[in-house]
Amino acid sequence: MPLTLDTYRLLGRSGLRVSPLALGTATFGTESGWGAEKAEARKLFDIYVERGGNFIDTANTYTNGSSERQLGEFTRDNRESLVLATKYTTLRRPGDPNSTGSHRKSLSASVESSLRRLNTDYLDLLYLHVWDFTTPVEEILRGMDDLVRQGKVLYVAMSNVPAWEISRMQAIADLRGWSPLVGLQIEYNLVNRAAERDLLPMARAMGLGVTPYSPLAGGLLTGKYSRADLAAADAGGSTRKSFNASLGMVTERNLAIADVVKEVAAELDRTPAQVGLAWTLHNPGVTASIVGARTAEQLTGNLAALEVDLTAAQLARLDEASAIELGYPHDLLASDHIRAVTRGALKIESRSSRR
Repeated sequence: MPLTLDTYRLLGRSGLRVSPLALGTATFGTESGWGAEKAEARKLFDIYVERGGNFIDTANTYTNGSSERQLGEFTRDNRESLVLATKYTTLRRPGDPNSTGSHRKSLSASVESSLRRLNTDYLDLLYLHVWDFTTPVEEILRGMDDLVRQGKVLYVAMSNVPAWEISRMQAIADLRGWSPLVGLQIEYNLVNRAAERDLLPMARAMGLGVTPYSPLAGGLLTGKYSRADLAAADAGGSTRKSFNASLGMVTERNLAIADVVKEVAAELDRTPAQVGLAWTLHNPGVTASIVGARTAEQLTGNLAALEVDLTAAQLARLDEASAIELGYPHDLLASDHIRAVTRGALKIESRSSRR
């Protein structure tokens, strides 16, 4: 059944209602070498909101702060109707060791800066952006809880953090009565399904709403890459293509996955981008995929992914083309040998299979 932007979903264990596609604003500004000028960014924002979208995603250092500043202007007349999410931890001032990281000083200073740029009194959702492997989890959780108690942040979440750290934090927050985590932002797409090993199952068990970023693998699943791009790994380029090539994303395996996406798109008379986005939304563990665009045409096309209805056979082909090994202990636990020695002929109905 087709979705719409105003078919809202609950974010994790919260009662917060969000659209099934979030508007990613890392393209608001051209400081990264690509992106949208302010006038075009305003068009993107208006298209999304006019169609019922309410979930806006940014970060403190996207386009050197331009993303937040532009959103501060664009949301002036409808701030309360929007769910505004930002992030902290990335480096704000080169040479200042405390202007980056997960610790309380970085957290406090970053949130205050984001509030000013976004021209708002509160953040609906704050993500820890990147795990730093140095800050105690209690410091992070208590710092976030203090911001919630002060009314500066309503909900807190994680991004790019190991699954075991997140599950530990959720347990600590529950035991100490601190604000629980309600969201998890991860890279997840047909090219990169590594989150299926631990992050996605953990999120479902811990009550975290998953918001995948880069659902089109940096544009690789849009169909605009070819075998000619295999030799174009120009690390010094400033285009999105050269950036992806320098990250090692343009590989024979990934292009083969993109080929299957194009085949399915042709069958449905849809674009590859729409099929790639629709695939993420078919995962019951995904709350809202984050879509970004540089032009109004790109955004309109991406939003049409909500109308794509993939058949079971098409989903199976996409899954087969992009399959990964889950690795130990998952492969062991799923093996016929382990099933035989632990269950024998015993039949057990799982909760997920009940109706």
